Amino acid sequence: MAAVKPAELLRRHGLRPKKEWGQNFLADERLLSSLAALARLRPGDWVVELGAGLGHLTHALAATGAHVVAVERDRELVPILRAELPHAEVAEADAKSFDLRAVAARAGQRVVVCGNLPYHLSSPILFHLLDQREALRRAVLVLQREVAERIAALPGGREYGLLSVLLQHVAHPRLELSVPRHAFTPPPEVESAALVLEFLDTPRAEVRDEARFRALVKAAFSHRRKTLWNALKSMPGAREALEKTGIDPHRRGETLTVEEFASLERAL
Repeated sequence: MAAVKPAELLRRHGLRPKKEWGQNFLADERLLSSLAALARLRPGDWVVELGAGLGHLTHALAATGAHVVAVERDRELVPILRAELPHAEVAEADAKSFDLRAVAARAGQRVVVCGNLPYHLSSPILFHLLDQREALRRAVLVLQREVAERIAALPGGREYGLLSVLLQHVAHPRLELSVPRHAFTPPPEVESAALVLEFLDTPRAEVRDEARFRALVKAAFSHRRKTLWNALKSMPGAREALEKTGIDPHRRGETLTVEEFASLERAL
């Protein structure tokens, strides 16, 4: 199946890519092998593929000997996956809400997540991974290059933001492969990259209330030109927290490290 081009496979089943679903199928075998290698899978591992599409990456993941759970919400593609990949477990479900904890419980281990994510759904899926991170060991995700760079960005730059802080708090992100537009069918309008997230055993810094931490970081980045004090003053206890931690209220959110955000949350 891996050798069949997406356009041919779609034509064979009388289908077309759903533009409104952000379907851009990746079928470059060299790239697919490289993505599977980044997952560092061994026989006995479990891997969940989010948005399995036509099964090209599924095939590369299955070749590692790992147990593959292929998640796909498009009911027209699910029968193709089941027919072409009888050894993979196919789940007709939404990647934004798929129960990764249940898979980890069945596997008796933390699982690896892979996926070529639709660009317009990348943020909701990333937040879903954050919510279920204790079930995850690693994630290998094809994203819009700009989003991948933002997640891996260091404090002080324009790319550094909400997702940078929240994901770096619980994982070590690194940018890997560039994925050119022509590798997809149909080609997207933007460049892509593979992002690897290595989930930490414990968060980088102690946080007492996860929801409050997210609200704090979101507020700090909601108006990037504002000082911390102006961005946070509507939060109860913000002035006292800034004084207690010794963080200059005239700084901007993009200059704070993950550890500084965590210390502010604990002081609130």
